[in-house]
Amino acid sequence: MVVTDGAAGGALAGRAAAREAVAGPLFRIEDLAVRLGGNTILRDVGLSLAPGEIVTVVGPNGSGKSTLLKVVIGAQRPSQGKLWRRPGLRIGYVPQRLHIDPTLPMTVGRFLGLPRRVAPAAAAEALEQAGVGQLAGRQMDGLSGGQFQRVLLARALLARPDLLILDEATQGLDQPGAAAFYLRIEEVRQRLGCAVLMVSHDLHVVMSASDRVICLNGHICCEGAPAHVASAPEYRALFGEGTQGALALYRHHHHGHSHDHDHDHKHCCGGDEDA
Repeated sequence: MVVTDGAAGGALAGRAAAREAVAGPLFRIEDLAVRLGGNTILRDVGLSLAPGEIVTVVGPNGSGKSTLLKVVIGAQRPSQGKLWRRPGLRIGYVPQRLHIDPTLPMTVGRFLGLPRRVAPAAAAEALEQAGVGQLAGRQMDGLSGGQFQRVLLARALLARPDLLILDEATQGLDQPGAAAFYLRIEEVRQRLGCAVLMVSHDLHVVMSASDRVICLNGHICCEGAPAHVASAPEYRALFGEGTQGALALYRHHHHGHSHDHDHDHKHCCGGDEDA
């Protein structure tokens, strides 16, 4: 397995890496495989993400979605393949869940300062960007589910990320709460210009809010624009025939203009019985 953050030996290689860093993707994965305890979690995965792009990974439980995100952030070392990251890439990560001891008194402001101290102005700005600027003095154990997730988002934004990664960030929220959260993600993307890579089961909301959807089941079964993936047989085989109607077009602003998700790109692979 080769992992590189863009550094390369020699002046020519260094200049080539610098050119790719400006014009190319934020990261690129080639021929990725992850094996844990004798089980193959991911295989033959290739993925890259462009600056400002929103990509959603969907798939059934146990399909390797969270493992893929861990590879991107460097928390899981692949068994084979190549991973390249843009030099100096800043990543903000919103985990699937985070347990905080309810008996431990902790304000939101103090939480944002862990493990490194954060200037109050920076914490206030991040909370404002996450839509919860009024919560700095509140106790963490008194937050609602939606407020807690917004605080986790604020924590990720402290890094001023080029890439924001969310792993089932709306788990436990109702549909209106999830929709409001993803609208906030779109606003953050517009304001910061960051790319977004997220995993979710909220097919009715997330797919329609994405530039590209990747259907994962141990390998990439299907990928492309949301409307095309929703009609792909591989997608319907995993999620059922009725899910196609759950996809609604979502209009958003991207690099200064508005557009609907009606792109023509689609890639679907053949079915795989043992995935």
